[in-house]
Amino acid sequence: MFYIPTSFLENILKEDIPWNDSTTEALGISGVPGKISCFPKKDGFVSGIEIGVRLFKEVGLEVTCIGKDGDFYSAGQTVLEARGTAEKIHSVYKTVQNILEYSSGITNRVRAMTRQIEAAGSKAKVAVTRKHFPGTKTISLNAALLGGAIVHRAGLSESILVFDQHRVFCKDPVAAISVAKKHEPEKKIAVEVDNEEEGFKYIHAGADIIQCERFSPAALKAFVAKARNIRNDVIINAAGGINDTNASEYALTGSNVLVTSWVYFGRPFDIKMKISSD
Repeated sequence: MFYIPTSFLENILKEDIPWNDSTTEALGISGVPGKISCFPKKDGFVSGIEIGVRLFKEVGLEVTCIGKDGDFYSAGQTVLEARGTAEKIHSVYKTVQNILEYSSGITNRVRAMTRQIEAAGSKAKVAVTRKHFPGTKTISLNAALLGGAIVHRAGLSESILVFDQHRVFCKDPVAAISVAKKHEPEKKIAVEVDNEEEGFKYIHAGADIIQCERFSPAALKAFVAKARNIRNDVIINAAGGINDTNASEYALTGSNVLVTSWVYFGRPFDIKMKISSD
């Protein structure tokens, strides 16, 4: 279950229909009954369906067909269908279409990466970052999870990830790791590094996770082997520029996690919204 409060959905609706639908009212068609059917224009994974259902119901539409969120659908296959008046359909359909299209785009990009990883015989996980467009966290993370990703970091409050931008403020960055571990004994400490020498320093300092920023696959594979000889329990993240063109290469390095923001940036997945009158 991915919790999405009703207040979030209400705010999304309010952005598009703050008061009334001037066009529908001007045409005198507000009370005319109709139907809306949603389906992909090409084969692929569709997500955001449950959000769409809740939005349809929020404006009083009767949902008559619901597909499973995150599943694979053929072009033209109905994923969501609802009935109600023209006024209700027009108050929500574009919002639902946007959510389905942007969510499905993310889900399909995650799937493209996970397919590569699985084909390579790796157990590495795809982990999505917090580098999504502001205001879209809920929809973006839900879509990524439906694609098979895990959340690398949703925000600043739930994890400790030490960047170079933190270390510039530390008198002794390596010693600061033990300070952080004492301050937050229940949490793992992750440190991002951009070369293997830095990585070795922080492994010896007790960091639980080493995040390797923009290592080449060959350099990362060599680092992973050496790192595991120092401490076999250290978790290695690959980060920086990882996408569907190189996921299999990074998966074969022996790293545990492939950290990516790439899935957020790309074309929406086209969803057709067919509206008809009864």
